[in-house]
Amino acid sequence: MTAITSTRLSDGRELIYFDDPGTNAARATGATDQRGLPPRGEPGEVRFDALTDEWVAVAAHRQARTHLPPADQCPICPTTPNNPSEIPAADYDVVVFENRFPSLGPALGPVPENAAWGTKGPAYGRCEVVSFTPEHTGSFSTLSETRSRTVIEAWAQRTEALSSLAGIKQVFPFENRGADIGVTLHHPHGQIYAYPYVTPRADVLGSAARRYYEKHDGRETLTGSLLKAERQDGSRMVMEGENFSAYVPFAARWPLEIHLVPHRHVPDLAALSGEEKDELAHVYLDLLKRLDALYPTPTPYISAWHQAPLEPELRASGYLHLQLTSPRRAADKLKYLAGSEAAMGAFINDTTPESVAERLRAAVPAPATAAAEAAPSQGVPA
Repeated sequence: MTAITSTRLSDGRELIYFDDPGTNAARATGATDQRGLPPRGEPGEVRFDALTDEWVAVAAHRQARTHLPPADQCPICPTTPNNPSEIPAADYDVVVFENRFPSLGPALGPVPENAAWGTKGPAYGRCEVVSFTPEHTGSFSTLSETRSRTVIEAWAQRTEALSSLAGIKQVFPFENRGADIGVTLHHPHGQIYAYPYVTPRADVLGSAARRYYEKHDGRETLTGSLLKAERQDGSRMVMEGENFSAYVPFAARWPLEIHLVPHRHVPDLAALSGEEKDELAHVYLDLLKRLDALYPTPTPYISAWHQAPLEPELRASGYLHLQLTSPRRAADKLKYLAGSEAAMGAFINDTTPESVAERLRAAVPAPATAAAEAAPSQGVPA
């Protein structure tokens, strides 16, 4: 079982330790934040874009956030005498804490009703950082399977906790990996956003899912039917397990795009069974290793966990799935979103989904390192 220990940083932000099975959870007891940080500021704001019927967060305070610091000044490495970091403990397995420079929050509440041009309000919500390992180098793909399972448990626990907060409409765990994606910290980590509104992309996906669900009188889901169709076709499948399957979608938008879908209809990570989480810890690592095996250098990616919004009209038909995408279209080329994609939202893919799936099937995932398997509590190999 994953041990969970909650504490507070010196400015009042919550920090939660998630320990691998068998880890001594007491190691973090008594580790307090000695930095004496100033009180947290007020949230930024959200403004309503009447042209698109969407909310836009304005977070000018994030201009001052940490940007690619040297390793000895990393804010999510364990605290040392020379580097009093965001994590007070001298060691940890997985840590989740409230972002010091959040796009949303820390206050909670609803967005304004009857929004029109000129409507704005506080940027309510919550933004959290998920540190996958105390080691500064490596990536999620180099974690042990034990550590991967602990991260999944953290995602699930935080999804459930954040979903219960006042005003929250959607919970989104994700990871940006690589400088080409725009990361501001090299240390292996991800984030979780809890929005006070349903995001534009989730609204599009949720609306399509609801229409399909209602058309079939609640007996079939859109994501489930697409998974069935892809498995029957087979040409774009990457892997099939007992509880999860992965494929390159028929109409993939990105040069590299993989969808990982549970076989059972569940709305979010919190609804997965223990057996499903166990398998997910393995297949997710396998996918990331295949992605990195395609080229001589690590592949930048965005790992996006699509969970059912909390709005009742979108919840029943929502279906958890991972969308793993990369702009890398060749070893030395990236796809940039230019006129058609950025301005019109009309994607043009530079690869065929079938050829990408074939390459991913043929890719040989790097084996787990001896260091990771011998000492899973450390997560990342030397």
